[in-house]
Amino acid sequence: MENFRQFVVFLLAAVLLGTLSVVFALTWVLHWRGGLAWDLGLLEFNWHPVLSIIGFILINGLAVIIYRLPWTWNVSKPLMKYIHAGLNIAAFVLIVISLVAVFDFHNSKSIPNMYSLHSWIGLAAVIMYALQIVLGLCTFLLPFTPTYIKAFYMSIHVFAGLFIFGMAIAAAEMGITEKLIFTLRSGSNITLSYSRSPPEAILVNTLGVFILVFGGCILWIATRPEWKRPPEHINKIIGNEEGSTLNETNVSAETNMERVPEGTARMRYLNLEEACQRSTF
Repeated sequence: MENFRQFVVFLLAAVLLGTLSVVFALTWVLHWRGGLAWDLGLLEFNWHPVLSIIGFILINGLAVIIYRLPWTWNVSKPLMKYIHAGLNIAAFVLIVISLVAVFDFHNSKSIPNMYSLHSWIGLAAVIMYALQIVLGLCTFLLPFTPTYIKAFYMSIHVFAGLFIFGMAIAAAEMGITEKLIFTLRSGSNITLSYSRSPPEAILVNTLGVFILVFGGCILWIATRPEWKRPPEHINKIIGNEEGSTLNETNVSAETNMERVPEGTARMRYLNLEEACQRSTF
């Protein structure tokens, strides 16, 4: 991998910021918002920011870059597909629970649903995420899906994953700000109003900064071309270097096969196969 040290720095920064985001979210709801419960009240609503950050931000972000971890390059591509899908499904389950919590709270208190920009973008991201998972499972995990469909859909799948992750970041930023404005209104205790930057507001604003920078680290890792997972046949060569006597003739033969003139059917097959094997994630 090129620029391996830079990769490690961004990866460690992402892990640290993602972890801090979860810790700050838990501190917020446990210390200032009364805790967590399933009571159709404010304590049930508190599950919404916590589970959304864990699922839609942290786990989803890790799923985006899972293919780019060089320590997984010797793991077979089919197994990595199952890990990638499993992370996304786990994230989606947490998101659904968080949505149930917020709708339960709104309905029990007769608060209108789906009136804010936060709710519009958030629900749109969840719906798109569900479609992304279903289409990804059908396209890349079903053995009878034609190769040309996999090659065609790959770039769409990659772009949609990054776009949905960006939507999740935007929805989270708007959501925590909206919650602060509603709960820290100017009233009898003016010192606790949002405009006076009480400790709760400082903590939650810091949480928003952590989420934003975490998203930036994930997107940087996911879009650097030099950090892509190599094609599967290269991984096999690398994995066999220590335990086999693979000679340069075999490598040269494989390289020469890829240099067949572009107009031949063999070259078209290799290009199609490589397109299916490569992923930006």
